[in-house]
Amino acid sequence: MMGERRFSETLLIIDGSIACGHCRQPLSAMDESWKSGARLSAVPAASLPGAGSATHPDVELRSFSCGACGTLLDSELALPGDPFLVDRLLPTRL
Repeated sequence: MMGERRFSETLLIIDGSIACGHCRQPLSAMDESWKSGARLSAVPAASLPGAGSATHPDVELRSFSCGACGTLLDSELALPGDPFLVDRLLPTRL
């Protein structure tokens, strides 16, 4: 049993899996992208309050939430079709 360690402000490592830091719902194995196990919401960044006229219409805000409790885990700006930004720990840092 590896126990529990903090991955980020919103994520935990529990026995080799990445989980929601609020409800501890498993999202993925350590060697996978945890974002694939989260609920995804994507909206055009230009439609958000405060978006300036220079905001490109193709850019979207991706929000990743826990499917079990709804806690916002992370967000990123990207173009549609771009792969998710990868958040992984190197095995030497565990």
